Amino acid sequence: MKKDLYNISILGCGKVAHLHAKAIRNIPNAQLSGVWSRTLETAVNFASEYNVQAFSDISKLISEKEIDLAIVCTPHPFHLEPTLEAAKAGANVLVEKPLASTLTDSDEMIGACKKYGVKLGVISQRRWYEPVKRIKNAIDDGKIGKPVFGTVNILGWRDKAYYDTDAWRGTWLMEGGGVLVNQAPHQLDILLWYMGEIDEVYGVWKNLNHPYIEVEDTAVAIIKFQNGGIGNIIVSNSTKPGIYGKVHVHGDNGASLGVQTDDGAMFVAGMSGILEPPVNDIWTVPGEEQYLEKWKGEDSAFFQSVDPTVYYMEKQIDDFLTALRNNTDPLVTGEEGRRTVELFTAIYRSTRDNQPVKFPLQPEKERKDMDGRLV
Repeated sequence: MKKDLYNISILGCGKVAHLHAKAIRNIPNAQLSGVWSRTLETAVNFASEYNVQAFSDISKLISEKEIDLAIVCTPHPFHLEPTLEAAKAGANVLVEKPLASTLTDSDEMIGACKKYGVKLGVISQRRWYEPVKRIKNAIDDGKIGKPVFGTVNILGWRDKAYYDTDAWRGTWLMEGGGVLVNQAPHQLDILLWYMGEIDEVYGVWKNLNHPYIEVEDTAVAIIKFQNGGIGNIIVSNSTKPGIYGKVHVHGDNGASLGVQTDDGAMFVAGMSGILEPPVNDIWTVPGEEQYLEKWKGEDSAFFQSVDPTVYYMEKQIDDFLTALRNNTDPLVTGEEGRRTVELFTAIYRSTRDNQPVKFPLQPEKERKDMDGRLV
């Protein structure tokens, strides 16, 4: 699909949609050509701000505006329907993270996009962070040997005011989950990108100190990877102050690589900025240890020279348009997004059944407990 100008629509006009709209404006061969939201008034207000047309019908939007790419920004459990409608109408689809809150929805979305011959991608813009890419390149170049131990740590705090900002937050049916579904998918995706396919997961989730929400605020897990490596996940919205998120990977030659993807005050898309730049916090590749401080300085300077909430979103949208132009896969496909859903689903099921969960996972269509989330 080689075009001089790609028409993009936004489906779901909440807070994160503003980041996408701003990113689209920065891409020379793209334009925001229409919006839709579950509430027409929300779409109209959003459209007025960006000088585009609001629609109450997705298929009409896509056909009238000849939409090439629809970006889905609805709350997680509501990604399915706009994706299905957009794909059926002939638009390629890029979905905000996570792909969905359940494997059932994930598989239906992937299947629909294949059926209608359109591409499907999932937002994971932190893959474009310079220190994140540096680790992936080092792994691919064999600098740590085989990756045998990977960890994710996210320690942060969400208060009642945060959950009060939107009616859907903190509920199983409207948000789909807590820290695993909302805050952790970026780091879980990076871990899987580094370590490869999973063999088995044992996990536990809890709500430790947020009695006013239904969902988990803390989860831990132990992972066995198919390559023989192991992993550990510790994620929490129940610890103060601020936030830090880290992904570390260690190789069988003893070398270690790490990135602190998030640091400083808690980030809320469309409401706050990113205060601290992502940096490599560990780098012990033989002969390259001395580069760590240099890279920290360079990456921090670049990060502070752009609007990171928009710039890295722009990079991922541009990657998707490049895939359309060259008829290749985007970096983060629907199948890649499913892997993150599969991982947090395994933690929910493991807690419910009090036992390890073997991979691959399939939807539990005969059960109505949302993989153990609903009691």
